[in-house]
Amino acid sequence: MTPLPPAKRFDWSNLAIRAASALVLVPAAVGAVWWGGWPFLLLMAVGVALLAIEWGGMTAPRAPLRVLTSVLVAVLAGVFLVYLRYVSAAWLVLLAGAGLAAFVARRVAERPADAAFGVIYIGAPCLALVWLRGTPDGRLWVLMLFAVTWAADIAAFLVGSLLKGPKLWPRFSPNKTWSGFVGGLVAATLAGFLCSRLLGDELGGVAGAVVGLFGGLATMGGDLWESMLKRRFGVKDSGDLIPGHGGLLDRVDGLMFAVIVLSIARLAELLA
Repeated sequence: MTPLPPAKRFDWSNLAIRAASALVLVPAAVGAVWWGGWPFLLLMAVGVALLAIEWGGMTAPRAPLRVLTSVLVAVLAGVFLVYLRYVSAAWLVLLAGAGLAAFVARRVAERPADAAFGVIYIGAPCLALVWLRGTPDGRLWVLMLFAVTWAADIAAFLVGSLLKGPKLWPRFSPNKTWSGFVGGLVAATLAGFLCSRLLGDELGGVAGAVVGLFGGLATMGGDLWESMLKRRFGVKDSGDLIPGHGGLLDRVDGLMFAVIVLSIARLAELLA
């Protein structure tokens, strides 16, 4: 594992840039989800492309273009198949794409396991998100996903910055605290409860709170997992695409785990 410099405290002077970036990105994401159709599919395609670029640059320094291309093709194929409602075929294609990415990486002297993992790591949440949006009331479920994830992230940052206290996992993420962790879970649980009101009888308040709690746990887990990956590959950020935030992968790491949780909850609700 490549050592990184000690983590710095958050630069409050950077807050305006972060807020401005959010004011641009959040309405675009919410609007695409609300309208669905080609705007949502376009959002997914652009997101997959950016994530694949960041993954290739972070994990395959000798041949990033070939590795990112294999990841991109595999994930996009799965996304389009789910959009066309060929869900089972999409997951099979994703697994085959992971094997293809590993083969490509081996041919260019990169690590096959990292390339294959990139397909699954990026692809599984993308397929789950497209499937979730395509279910009845899917737009509300995806907006609930956003609310839970953003509530967990924002509350964890604010509470952790104000209360500080013992570190959550100093080896990989020195700035995160237990106070922020608890604050994020409380906020995510409340967000899940409030969003359940939008779904009416489809999801009760208690069930919504439980979904919010586990979605918050997944958000925190995804954030920590990304921190561990960045330490492993010796990078501070996955990229510099978003001013004040870093790369796209840095911004959606928690959402990538949370969408799996909410998709499982949605599937259980549909099968009940």
